[in-house]
Amino acid sequence: MTVTQPKGFRAAGVAAGIKAEGKLDLALVVNDGPLQVAAGVFTRNVIKAAPVLWSQEVLKQQRLKAVVLNSGGANAATGPGGFQDTHQTAEKVAGLFEAGAIEVAVCSTGLIGERLPMDTLLSGVDTAFAKLGTGSEADLNAATAVMTTDSKPKQAVAKHDSGWSVGGFAKGAGMLAPNLATMLSVLTTDAVATPEVLDRALRAATGVTFDRLDVDGGTSTNDTVLVLASGASGVEPTEAELTELLTAVSLDLVLQLRADSEGATKYVDVTVTGAANEADAIAVGRTIAEDNLVKTALFGSDPNWGRIAMALGRVPAEIDPEKVAITINGVTLFAKGTPAADRSEADLSGRDIRIVVDLGLGEGESTIYTTDLSHAYVEENSAYSS
Repeated sequence: MTVTQPKGFRAAGVAAGIKAEGKLDLALVVNDGPLQVAAGVFTRNVIKAAPVLWSQEVLKQQRLKAVVLNSGGANAATGPGGFQDTHQTAEKVAGLFEAGAIEVAVCSTGLIGERLPMDTLLSGVDTAFAKLGTGSEADLNAATAVMTTDSKPKQAVAKHDSGWSVGGFAKGAGMLAPNLATMLSVLTTDAVATPEVLDRALRAATGVTFDRLDVDGGTSTNDTVLVLASGASGVEPTEAELTELLTAVSLDLVLQLRADSEGATKYVDVTVTGAANEADAIAVGRTIAEDNLVKTALFGSDPNWGRIAMALGRVPAEIDPEKVAITINGVTLFAKGTPAADRSEADLSGRDIRIVVDLGLGEGESTIYTTDLSHAYVEENSAYSS
């Protein structure tokens, strides 16, 4: 059990008919309380999908009864009609619970620029409502229903010794370079938490997990991470405890997202230490992670530290070349402005690669989670819309 492991939640995933061939394509997650506290983080892409605009608005109330999610269409760049479709979806779900539409968040994923088949989607909401339940099958179906190019569902759960837990699912395999959130993720907890504490805990957790995943530099129009708190455990953890468990589950999901990212053959951690501040560390790490020359070298298992030096050197951050050290898989290849070892000493033949860049300037640090750039990534994305 994952998303329904915390007490007070039910879930379902069904084949509404949005996708062809009877694939699961609509999910519903419901908070039965007694609390219905919620928080969310969303994409910073200026072109926001209609469901993002809707969910951002309803989250101002910091309360959610349910979340409805669909794959098979992003409902992004669809104008006023697309927003009306999102509103209609929320009203449909709300009506089943005698709630208000403002208590329902909506998430969509898929191809940008096309309206959703609303009759099909709304009928699917009825089907999902009838199948709401708890347990591993309900959780798996919900996690599967949001998949697009994913090859497998992503789920995670963590339990606290004092009797409360956090569970959740996420989807994403491409267009992964989040700014505040990534693709779609729903987290649940049965902890007792105020709206303010839940919001701070979510932002702290996503800031070092979802926001540090950068597979291809593409910030989605639909990125959304939601957390719902039911309070059904009766336990009120400290903010630090809640943040810790949310972070653990979020990182688990992030690593699953990276492992299933399109065409990946290498799992790469880019850690920057010694930066003047955290912002500089993030900027340097993200630039290295997104650089195509770096990524193709990693695909070829080539420890070409010169490409890493080039990438970090173009970041608008405080950098002193004479203080920089570049280490790949435990071998320092560049330090104090000069080569420090033969690049052949760094073994990149395995799947896991760890790049550490020490700027030697301060206490700022961060880790960005990324992958290589392979033939398979290009092939898959060249054919996605068809």
